[in-house]
Amino acid sequence: MQIINQSFTIDTLTNSIQNRITGDSFRTNISLLNKKDIKILKGNKKWLFDWVNEFNTKGRLIYKLTLEDNKNIIQGLISISIQADHVFMDLLETAHFNRNKQKMYLGVAGNLVAFACKMSFEYGFEGYISFNAKTSLIKHYELTLGAVNTNGQKMIINPKESLLLINKYFPKNI
Repeated sequence: MQIINQSFTIDTLTNSIQNRITGDSFRTNISLLNKKDIKILKGNKKWLFDWVNEFNTKGRLIYKLTLEDNKNIIQGLISISIQADHVFMDLLETAHFNRNKQKMYLGVAGNLVAFACKMSFEYGFEGYISFNAKTSLIKHYELTLGAVNTNGQKMIINPKESLLLINKYFPKNI
């Protein structure tokens, strides 16, 4: 199984996701990706990663982030694996319209990372999550997420930092 070094960026940590131009916040929904979603993603060249392959990889759980008021448009995707003592973020990607300087919404990647932290608590792992980072983004993840570089490109988010992210994005769920 190929391990992908994460290359998402945390533009800002918001309380939800925010329209970049107006500053308006929108409530979000995170749910498991389903076969109907895969049919829509299949052949869509605007996603950088092969989410159909990720969906079919054994042991991976794929979640989609949508607006609560519009569950048809995927804002971002995350793939996680449940390990013996933590949640591993296999892959995270924001939709093409949420990348670069002209992005529509801020906070998409932070929302998905906070969700992985929340899942860690739900599985009894006290908020521990890990992922592999591209070398050039290690410092970025340390500064924005409070992640710790443990060895090479391996990053860990500890319980204290997980709780900060969860409280930001999911304050009612603690």
